[in-house]
Amino acid sequence: MRASVHHKINLGLHIIKKLPSGFHALETVFYPCHNYKDTIEISPASQFSFILKNADFTCNIEDNLCVKAFRLLQNMYDLPPVTLTLTKQIPSGAGLGGGSANAALTLKMLNTLFSLQLSSNQLHEFATQLGSDTAFFLYNEPMYATSRGEILTPIALDLSKYKIELVCPNISISTAQAYNAITPKKPEIPLHQIINMPIKKWKNMLVNDFEKIIFKQHPQLLQIKNELYRKGALYASMSGSGSTVYGIFARNTTEKCNLKQELVPKL
Repeated sequence: MRASVHHKINLGLHIIKKLPSGFHALETVFYPCHNYKDTIEISPASQFSFILKNADFTCNIEDNLCVKAFRLLQNMYDLPPVTLTLTKQIPSGAGLGGGSANAALTLKMLNTLFSLQLSSNQLHEFATQLGSDTAFFLYNEPMYATSRGEILTPIALDLSKYKIELVCPNISISTAQAYNAITPKKPEIPLHQIINMPIKKWKNMLVNDFEKIIFKQHPQLLQIKNELYRKGALYASMSGSGSTVYGIFARNTTEKCNLKQELVPKL
């Protein structure tokens, strides 16, 4: 069995408070994007093996979220061994949720391959054990996310008439370190109200709280954001805790934006 999975961008991100568990309460909008896709292939085998292709990182096999997803269901349902092959295209450490996307897809594929008949709610519960934003990737629609990111509410948001351009510099940012450096605060205007405003108002109102911290550490990311606006973006932001910066453009934008080649080498 072979399938591919999309990534996400964050439209706004408010870090509201630190929870007794050590995690943070937040609100954000996860929006599915298909600029990059990872591909997973799962096939029966005599013994378990994991193959990682085209990756920009190395890791212990058992630390990979695909493997963790398999182990989770294997322990619950006594699954037989498989060969699990992950071919990467989504950049890592880029705020696009690639690892979480892989974990969610692995759960869905195993559910189908072994006829586990897990419901959407059951898959959601398993996904939440693997990561705060993993459950989002069980779906292919925009979601307003609260709590740690696992409480999801579908929202009516369609950006299909716009172009979403990504710039993914070769910078890997630790999400854990980003959270440790942030000071939570309650926003003056809830994000779900801002996201319903016309997109031309987002520039001054839709905020990613991580930008103040990450831009100080990596000022080239702020340069990319400013350049996206110069090129005509209606809205530009860092995704998640970075390092990807994206711009939302009207589809009739006349200036050709070869952003990876044009922006990153200048910084």
